[in-house]
Amino acid sequence: MTTSTNGTGDVDPAVREELARLRDSIDNIDAAVVHMLAERFKATQQVGFLKATHRLPPADPAREARQIERLRTLAENAKLDPAFAEKFLNFIIAEVIRHHERIAEDAVNGGSPTAN
Repeated sequence: MTTSTNGTGDVDPAVREELARLRDSIDNIDAAVVHMLAERFKATQQVGFLKATHRLPPADPAREARQIERLRTLAENAKLDPAFAEKFLNFIIAEVIRHHERIAEDAVNGGSPTAN
């Protein structure tokens, strides 16, 4: 078994190499998550414009509940803490609703709906 230090406080080069490999993988995953979230928000913006055009409410509690349950199941199947997954989705849902409220407000005030 390789130890993490050689007795002088220096990290074993093999450990450094493994850390770098794992961190590169984490960085790639983080980049993918950001890009996927950007795509998700592009789609939810379109939903917000559609809702505003047809004067639908910004929030849809029944859909949100179904999505949370769906995500919890996906998390369980992926061996991810379902409570964490739910918190993450609730954060995203809150941000989406905030965007939809802003879009609806812009539509009511006669201005162009904004994407932020």
